[in-house]
Amino acid sequence: MIIVKTLLLFVLTAIAEILGCYLPYLWLKKGASTWLLVPATASLAAFVWLLTLHPTAAGRVYAAYGGVYVATAIAWLWLVDGNQPTTWDLVGAAVALVGMTIIILGGHQA
Repeated sequence: MIIVKTLLLFVLTAIAEILGCYLPYLWLKKGASTWLLVPATASLAAFVWLLTLHPTAAGRVYAAYGGVYVATAIAWLWLVDGNQPTTWDLVGAAVALVGMTIIILGGHQA
């Protein structure tokens, strides 16, 4: 059950980070309102806070989180940007998730 909770926390963390970067992108590249910087700032603050909720060493958290971030970013590409992922996008995300799984499972035995 701890693995499921960790994975869900990583997904929430990734969404907070991506949203915190996506909103300024909309402002800078798409001419959206400057007011988007307010929720972007809040989202990035939530991202940092969410990373602190993990009970293991920060370096391990960041390394494992990277795999979930990659997969979540590919999902964002598809669901928010409307671009269907390529086979290589999906394979890359799968490889990143395998790496994340190895880090998390290995970290529990240390």
